[in-house]
Amino acid sequence: MKMVKSLLLGTAAGLVAMTGAQAADLPVKAKPVQYVKICSLYGAGFYYVPGTDTCLKIGGWVRVQTATGYNGDLTAGPLRAGSNFDRIGGPISSQFSYRIRGYITADARSQTEYGTLRSYIAVGTSTNDAGANTFNSNRAFIQLAGFTIGLAQSFYDFASMAAVSYNGGAINNTGDTGDGGKVVWGYTARFGNGFSATLAAEQRRITGINRGTTSAQITAGTLNDGQKLPDLVANLRLDQAWGSAQIMGALHDVGGQYYAGTSTANPGNEVGYAVGAGLRLNAPMIGRGDYFQIQANWARGATGYVSHPAGYGWADGYQGQAPATLTGTAALAAANIYSRGGYGLVTDAVYGSAAGGLELTTAWGVFGSFEHNWNAQWKTSLYGTYTNISYSDTANNILCGSAANVAAGCSNNFRVWSVGSRTAWAPVANLEVGLDIIYQRLETASDGATLMVGTAPQNRARTFEDRGNWMAHLRVQRNFYP
Repeated sequence: MKMVKSLLLGTAAGLVAMTGAQAADLPVKAKPVQYVKICSLYGAGFYYVPGTDTCLKIGGWVRVQTATGYNGDLTAGPLRAGSNFDRIGGPISSQFSYRIRGYITADARSQTEYGTLRSYIAVGTSTNDAGANTFNSNRAFIQLAGFTIGLAQSFYDFASMAAVSYNGGAINNTGDTGDGGKVVWGYTARFGNGFSATLAAEQRRITGINRGTTSAQITAGTLNDGQKLPDLVANLRLDQAWGSAQIMGALHDVGGQYYAGTSTANPGNEVGYAVGAGLRLNAPMIGRGDYFQIQANWARGATGYVSHPAGYGWADGYQGQAPATLTGTAALAAANIYSRGGYGLVTDAVYGSAAGGLELTTAWGVFGSFEHNWNAQWKTSLYGTYTNISYSDTANNILCGSAANVAAGCSNNFRVWSVGSRTAWAPVANLEVGLDIIYQRLETASDGATLMVGTAPQNRARTFEDRGNWMAHLRVQRNFYP
């Protein structure tokens, strides 16, 4: 009996010891997982970065677009300076163009004693039919206590062409194409009830300074001096439930390089300027999300605030260099291959090859649009632009190159107008398929004038003509928290 009792007690003790040893080997209980928390302070898509009070939103978009009628240039369009046309008026460069772009965006915000600290960046790649693959950032800025510093949209801009058209820079009249930005150092003061005012130093909007010659009509190079001062931009803005309005202005440093044949004299610097006004009216009585927008600009010596900086090109009667051994009609016969657009200029100023100051260029333009939402999936926009560029008599005489050309009707003044419509379909959320159709026309004051261009023995007569072209643009875009 004692033996059985001892055996049972020993077994029980062994089991207890074994159980204790096994319990000691069990893993320690894991700490609670810190799940990502939604940040509702700044709208949808933000979350707290674990372990911090910073709210972050990651977004982006992928865009596939193809177009026809752009004369091989989806940025500046078919009427750009240097574009080519056949004898019946149509462009002869590539009629099929494409561009594929993708951007990733990051928006980080946190609260400080000075208000919201925000940093934003958009980086991406672009591939086009010319084989160019680029990587860039079109936004990279910091905001705090009213200050905006970095690569951002100009504070001069108001009406958004990119919101209603896929054609972007090809018909741009407002500075906002949605593709690029300006380096800005700006401060915005908010006065309440939707009123605000901004003062900023911005990257110079430059369209070129032209130094004319006495030997050729509009063939001299663009000779800007180096940047000495940024542009000074100011605006006064009102945002309300009915829409928004803005008046704005800019001061712009204009300067040319040395006169031809000298390195001791130059035309000096002038101050160009631009003024503008914009208005947006919401129209919910027509359709949910409908709105009108308009922006008008006037500039002297600061045409980049009115016209696309790539400029436009007139069309003339001949293209190609005749052999130097040919003169007269033989040279013309060797050169009359096709028409060329490449002699219309958009410049801030003009100066001659001899002593004389800068002749500032005058420009004005207007852009307007209306967008209607048929329902949650379909929307259509109508839009139009008008741009007018004019030169002083002195500037025109310099650019025309000779008194004979002026007498024959040479004038560098011109206007460009565009009308278009875009219809977009959203089959599912954050996916858009759209078609944009536009007609653009350039009308030159030299239309029908026959001018002598070039130097002997290769000088040749060219008849300048107005030009217009149709464009169509198909886009598929997927957005995710942009």
